[in-house]
Formats: sequence, structure tokens, C-alpha cells
Amino acid sequence: MNFAGKVVLITGASSGIGAATAVKLAKYGASLALNGRNVDNLKKVAEDCNAVDAAPAVVVGDISKEADTERIWQETLQKYGKLDVLVNNAGILESGTIENTSLEQYDRVMNTNLRAIYHLTMLATPELIKTKGNIVNVSSVNGIRSFPGVLAYNISKMGVDQFTRCVALELAAKGVRANCVNPGVTVTNLHKRGGMDELAYQKFLEHSKSTHALGRPGTTDEVANAIAFLASDLASFTTGVSLAVDGGRHAMCPR
Repeated sequence: MNFAGKVVLITGASSGIGAATAVKLAKYGASLALNGRNVDNLKKVAEDCNAVDAAPAVVVGDISKEADTERIWQETLQKYGKLDVLVNNAGILESGTIENTSLEQYDRVMNTNLRAIYHLTMLATPELIKTKGNIVNVSSVNGIRSFPGVLAYNISKMGVDQFTRCVALELAAKGVRANCVNPGVTVTNLHKRGGMDELAYQKFLEHSKSTHALGRPGTTDEVANAIAFLASDLASFTTGVSLAVDGGRHAMCPR
């Protein structure tokens, strides 16, 4: 698990899974470019990486905006001159069913969770081919299984899984791998940003004890471990994989 000399771009690195992945890869010696929208949080994560002798580049921007995505990519390339690993982590969650959702909500979720990944990966692919690098996308158990109440989110994550497999097949002959992780409920700020208040969130976490076979929600560090593995040379013969990091939730059926 050695990332010395490797350049890694992580989107959504200002909190949650992205932040945990940044700190972990810093410990493994990676040169990091950290993207996020929250400048203060992003700087804090960069400081945490500095504490383990890594000095990441901070590339602030909203990947749902094409101009920001292009600038983020250009700033990363200008800083390091190459890219070995792209971690497409940034994502949003919004509640809504077919009865009460809107096209505006659909567009917001799809633009961030899928279109932005498509765009950034498209930009990064020529450099990844040069380094025979790899891509790790952060999907969700919602990309594997169907859940009511978060319709646009489900569709976006299913798209991430399909995108991962297609890119894996398209780039395999050029030595580039593409995989994704599919977390279950993970303790982050994602659900609160999606509209849950504190009481609802605590009930949700309690309910997660029964919806995950291992009897609890996951941690950001556990997901970061999976991302680090897929991004590393230890996974050199692994591509096109959707790796469930969900305490067994994807395998469960109501009885």
C-alpha cells in the first residue's frame, strides 16, 4: 500500500469519505490534490494531511459546474504535471419520490453525482493512460439495490456503477483500471445536508442496526480503506468491480 510518487485527485475531499481518504492516502505517501466547495473544511483536511508529511494542493470548486471542473483539472495538472489516481467522491443526497420530486431536483442530483464524474473522468483519461493509472468512483449500496424515497439519488448511483464498468472495459487495453465502492449507511454529514434534522438522523442510525447484517452503520475510515486498496497496486488485477462496503446490506432481503 505504497503511493509514494503517485498523484491523486480526490473530489468532495472537504468532509466525510473524501476527507478520510485524503488523510489515509497522505499516510501512504501520495501527492494529493483536494477538491471541495467548503474552503474552511478543505483547508482543515489539508492541515490533517500536512500532519503526516504531505502537502496537498487545494483546488476549490463546484464540480456540478463545467467551468469549475475544467479549472480544477487544469490546476491539478499545472501543479503536478501528471495524474495516477482519480477518486470521484463528491456527491449529494436529496429525498423525493416519483409523486413529489421535480426535474430541478433530478438535474441537481444527476449533475453532481453522475454528469460531473463523466466530465472529470473524460478530462483526466489522457493523463491516466500515460501513467497507467486508475479510477475509483464512490457509488452506494443504492446503486446495487433499490430503496424508495430517494429516487434521483438511486438512479444516479446506478449510473455510477454502469459508468464504472463501461470505462473499465474501454480502458483496460490501455492499462487503466476503473472500480467503485458502494458504501452502506456511513456516518457522515451527507444525510443532514440532504434534509434530515438531528432527531431524524439519530433514528436513522438506530434503524441501520437492523438493515445492515453486521448490525451497525459504517465509518468513513472503513470506506477509505476500500478506496485505498482499489487505488493501490495491490488491486492490479481488479477492474470493473462494484465493491460493497455496507455491512452486508446489499445481500439482505426482508423476511
